[in-house]
Amino acid sequence: MKKTGQVTFISIAIIFALIQFLFLGEPLKREVIDLLIAVAIAWFIGRQYDNMKFYAERMKASEENYKQLIETLPESIIIHDQNIILYANQSGENILGAHRKDEILGNSIYHFVDASYQEIARKRLRQLCEENTPTSNVEQKLIRLDGKVIFVEVSSRSIIYEGKEAILSIFRDITDKKNTTESLLQKSEKLALVGQMAAGIAHEIRNPLTSIKGFIQLFKSKYTSEEEYFNLILSELERINLIISEFLVLAKPTAVVFKEKEIKSLIKDIVTLINTQAIMKNIQIFVEFESDIPTIVCEENQLKQVFINILKNAIEAMPNGGMIDVKVKGKEKDKVSIYFIDQGHGIPEDRLLTLGEPFYTTKEKGTGLGLMTSYKIIENHDGELKISSKVNEGTTVEVILPTVPQSHLTK
Repeated sequence: MKKTGQVTFISIAIIFALIQFLFLGEPLKREVIDLLIAVAIAWFIGRQYDNMKFYAERMKASEENYKQLIETLPESIIIHDQNIILYANQSGENILGAHRKDEILGNSIYHFVDASYQEIARKRLRQLCEENTPTSNVEQKLIRLDGKVIFVEVSSRSIIYEGKEAILSIFRDITDKKNTTESLLQKSEKLALVGQMAAGIAHEIRNPLTSIKGFIQLFKSKYTSEEEYFNLILSELERINLIISEFLVLAKPTAVVFKEKEIKSLIKDIVTLINTQAIMKNIQIFVEFESDIPTIVCEENQLKQVFINILKNAIEAMPNGGMIDVKVKGKEKDKVSIYFIDQGHGIPEDRLLTLGEPFYTTKEKGTGLGLMTSYKIIENHDGELKISSKVNEGTTVEVILPTVPQSHLTK
């Protein structure tokens, strides 16, 4: 309405000036022209002022909308200058362990950075300000207000905040990822150490074992009345030899021949082999195959060793009998899963993370090498071995193996 009134007033003024222009003499015509120019300039300035005011209001509204959007983002966003925190969204408060914004606003950003990482942080921010080059995925160690230590990846860039130069940083918590990576690294180092030990001592142990076994067999033929004791000694020597064989698998991989194999026939062979032991423990083994399971490429004897070890563990976990389900299913493209599900006493959650480490076992007479060897064999087959368990409910072991691609089979 206001703009319409302005336009009407200006239109009347122009018409009036034109009428005067037609009836007035030459000297007065210049004054009319000057009047028209002045009116036009006044109109233009007024219009520009209205536009500036309109756009200022829109910019303010947009700024509020952006703030509301940033506040609800799941990413942790903190705006700061070289030192002082100027703004943090809700996720930013949470990542620093704050319950209210005023607990962190006005504090130094370095107050939350671990001392060993502060020099890296200062260097990164100096580089950002001097070169105006955004930085991304820089690892930092933070100490929250509650004292908890976390690791984050930080990406930063220069912005204008409330009319001043500032830095916007996005924080992503990578604590769990880093802990998992370090745990895997430690496990790999242990595997490498055990492998070196295996390569160094297995051969030296087997040499005297061969001599001892030979003399025991000689004495057995000579002292037939003591055959029972000699058989026991020979049995224990075989057990030592088996442990050494498992130990050697952890050393530098030997040249093994991988061949295509039907997983169904391999599982059936293993179940047939171990079924007698299961029946003696009042345990039934049920096998279920999904249709159209592709073949796998494997070293048959090594996989049999893994499956026997898993089934023996399941049988030993059920002293009062029960059922073991073996299920073979297609996992995803070019992969197959073999599930071994028992009804045993289960494994406490805090022990699941340590399974597969050298000499760690839940059995009274176990060595801890059986499961570790299984992990190594499956790893050499480019597969995965996953264990989940609940106390007094049972344990599920999933072995994931790559299959022969269907495109390969059709060629």
